[in-house]
Amino acid sequence: MAGWLRPLAGALLLLEVAAAVSFLHHRYEEMVRTLFRVQSECPYVTRIYSIGRSVEGRHLYVLEFSDYPGIHEPLEPEFKYVANMHGNEVLGRELLLQLSEFLCEEYRRGSERVTRLLHDTRIHIMPSMNPDGYEVAAKQGPDNIGYLTGRNNANGVDLNRNFPDLNTFMYYSGEINGPNHHIPLPDNWKSQVEPETLAVIQWISSYNFVLSANLHGGAVVANYPYDKSQDQRFGSHRRTVNTPTPDDKLFQKLAKTYSYAHGWMHRGWNCGDYFVDGITNGASWYSLSKGMQDFNYLYTNCFEITLELSCNKFPPEEDLERQWMANREALVAFIEEIHQGIKGMVTDENNNGIAGAVISVQGISHDVTSGNTGDYFRLLLPGTYTVTASAEGYQPQTVTATVGPAAPSLVDFQLKQDVVRKPRERKASGTRMTNKTLQKKVVPRATRRGTRR
Repeated sequence: MAGWLRPLAGALLLLEVAAAVSFLHHRYEEMVRTLFRVQSECPYVTRIYSIGRSVEGRHLYVLEFSDYPGIHEPLEPEFKYVANMHGNEVLGRELLLQLSEFLCEEYRRGSERVTRLLHDTRIHIMPSMNPDGYEVAAKQGPDNIGYLTGRNNANGVDLNRNFPDLNTFMYYSGEINGPNHHIPLPDNWKSQVEPETLAVIQWISSYNFVLSANLHGGAVVANYPYDKSQDQRFGSHRRTVNTPTPDDKLFQKLAKTYSYAHGWMHRGWNCGDYFVDGITNGASWYSLSKGMQDFNYLYTNCFEITLELSCNKFPPEEDLERQWMANREALVAFIEEIHQGIKGMVTDENNNGIAGAVISVQGISHDVTSGNTGDYFRLLLPGTYTVTASAEGYQPQTVTATVGPAAPSLVDFQLKQDVVRKPRERKASGTRMTNKTLQKKVVPRATRRGTRR
């Protein structure tokens, strides 16, 4: 190429990139067009699917990035981002659209980091969980919007107070030491949730998600479980009590990964609040009942945190580029956190994968289970652990595993069939019986009306 053409070609490339990335607020139709445009630009590593519809019939679209879109590859973990759960908290929606375009563009450019990420991770991006609420907020405009306008869905329900309350069952069943993983849902749960919540629950039940974040606005902090205080049931003033999960240190590390990669979240002082390192345990901030991040931890294998990303819930368009630059590295770095701890296959003596095998880590009272192909993923901090895999009809196997600071350690289990054990008598599960009993005995108390999460 002639020397005088090189600067012109570079300028045209910059114009092409600038045209692709538009720092504007996207209404529903514009959001959908953006998602499909990204998919058309990167057809071999993306897929668009809908998990259901909102109250007013809008699709809840997800854009997937993977080297084999639509296919779960054994030992490749599943990640998800969810934004715009509250319709008037819109920065996360725009950031996820920018992230989608960024991943596509970087992959086409041959970025080693993004290429490795897409080859080793299956990433699911949902820009809007509450498209109906967004439309209500967007009609008001950033300058005239009320603090709660468009927050709820079209039925007037706060979707982050709409998931089955598994915390109450956990606290009442064992005073914080009760079961805290894969807690069964109440029999009538479908009649208690909104269409958007139902779609998300069915979604996370269909994919073996390992790590997740949901994006909100109204503060600047990385918030981690538990959101609901164990003391909330007393209805007293003790509602801001630190309520850690068994994976508290891990959750703090995940939250710090985002806050320190963010432009200013880690500084602590934002929006009139102060949070050390820019992170907080949810219940120590304020107690929240029936939230999505606690539900992920208590019902699935997924570790989810909540990212509060802006003081202004509906920031003006001129602020969107600055916010993207502040969050871009953090959004990518947090996805990369999925590659830590241990992972492996649980198989029988014929090398067939065992689905639903329980992976227990000594000293951490929170188990995960293997997926349909027999693969499992257990996020852990660096250290040495005693890990046990068990499954109905098989002899458990226990190993010692060492976790380093970089890639996850591969720890496989091959379980022998338990030929000695007598068949169990069929009877009602004790956990489910306790759950039903609690449904009759426990009367949920009113919770504090939050304006953020």
